[in-house]
Amino acid sequence: MKKLFGAGNKPWHFIAGIFLSLLSAGMLLLAFHPYNQWYLAFFALIPMRLAEYRFFPRKWAGLGSGIGVGVWLAVFLGRMFGFSGPALVIEIVVLAIVLVQVFTIPATRQFHERTAYRWFILEGIAGWVGSEMIRSFIPPINTHAFIAQTMYTQPWMLQPISIFSIYGLSTLIVLVNYTLLQGIILFLDKKQLFFNLPEMNRRSTSRWLTVAGATLILWLGISGAILLSRPANPTTVRVAAVQLGISAPAHQDTAESQSTRLDVLAELSRIAATEGAQLIVWPELGLGFDPQVEHTGELISLAAETDAYLLIGYGLDDPRGWRNEMVMLSPQGEFLAVYGKNHPTSPGEPRIITAGVYPVYDTPIGRLATIICNDVHFTNTSRRLARAGAQLIAVPTLEISGITLEQVAQSVMRAVENRVAVVKADVAFSSAIIDPYGKIVALRNASPQGAAFTLTADVPIGSGKTVYNWLNLDWMGWLNLVGMVFFSFGAKWLEKKVR
Repeated sequence: MKKLFGAGNKPWHFIAGIFLSLLSAGMLLLAFHPYNQWYLAFFALIPMRLAEYRFFPRKWAGLGSGIGVGVWLAVFLGRMFGFSGPALVIEIVVLAIVLVQVFTIPATRQFHERTAYRWFILEGIAGWVGSEMIRSFIPPINTHAFIAQTMYTQPWMLQPISIFSIYGLSTLIVLVNYTLLQGIILFLDKKQLFFNLPEMNRRSTSRWLTVAGATLILWLGISGAILLSRPANPTTVRVAAVQLGISAPAHQDTAESQSTRLDVLAELSRIAATEGAQLIVWPELGLGFDPQVEHTGELISLAAETDAYLLIGYGLDDPRGWRNEMVMLSPQGEFLAVYGKNHPTSPGEPRIITAGVYPVYDTPIGRLATIICNDVHFTNTSRRLARAGAQLIAVPTLEISGITLEQVAQSVMRAVENRVAVVKADVAFSSAIIDPYGKIVALRNASPQGAAFTLTADVPIGSGKTVYNWLNLDWMGWLNLVGMVFFSFGAKWLEKKVR
């Protein structure tokens, strides 16, 4: 039995470790949408980390994250993307993440035991947030399932990301988790439930509890100050997100169906106009033709009739390559600059030949811009538009049913990071209107069946200016990644320094 459980460990420790790891998985699932029990994020990592450092023997320590993170990501991402061919790529990425956890954590635990847990909290934060930074570079995953995302329904928690980015909020959440974890381990060590393990240091634990408490208070103070400093009478614009009610991309339909699509979008836009909409956003790939080449007269007439700016989404295979684009049509009948999707949906979507252009439309109702669907899962695209002066950014999407609230959450984060309003318009499932401080002004979720509708609301336009986009860098993400690399390659040096 000692070979399996390790010296000083008992069989019940192992069973308890599995239970604790599954508890973390469950808490993480509940913290994220659609359940939105956001407060659990501050405690969700504790059970599996406790299993790793006290209940599992060292050689099996990786089971904690292997079970906790693996089950959470497999269920969370599987629920969003299903189990289609493209989703298999995502599951493979999840498996790779789990395997890395399983094989690296025993060495990490050994490092902390040899250094008397001196860098326990710093390494824990850098490891989690640094891995989020790495995940942001992996196309199928990107910023999906970042722990900061659990707060998207709580504007009072979000405002400092306009300084520290979403990685700053992740850092705060993980700091609270690890500090409480250290206190729990110290308590258990004093009860002598485990043997042959270095004990946590009481003085260090007290210091970190003070640091975590002060950091949380400071974060909330900054957030409150930003909210209190909002303009009392902001400039607002009445906007509409138009859902077509057809989940298939238009370029895959027959030529005859394009007229039907256009008729539906036009009728919904007229409804939006009667509700006073000044900007009407159509979904990604809502049409299968270039509106500056086909049906141009009808569209110009519609813009004049509605007296609104129409943001039109379309896709087509050009002789030069694939085009997934949005174009703005003014009430005066002028087509403004074309935006080509900058981050193709992966796997499956080819490179967009018109990518790389970031137009901002200077209009009487504000400085408007757009991204397209998967662009919202990257921080750089919205940041670049805000730096160019955008005050409102449209997010037309073509979703599958499971991902509806995910892109709403991402839209909230992009709004607060850059202090811009966001209008998200989907083809069939969920649309949302979000103010520059992350408040969801209007939301309608028609998943899983889908529906055609118009979502209209007044929304304040933003300044487009934050410390975060002035720095033009996910600096807290990079800082944690550097820390992660340092602890990965400098562990032996730190052990020698302690000895």
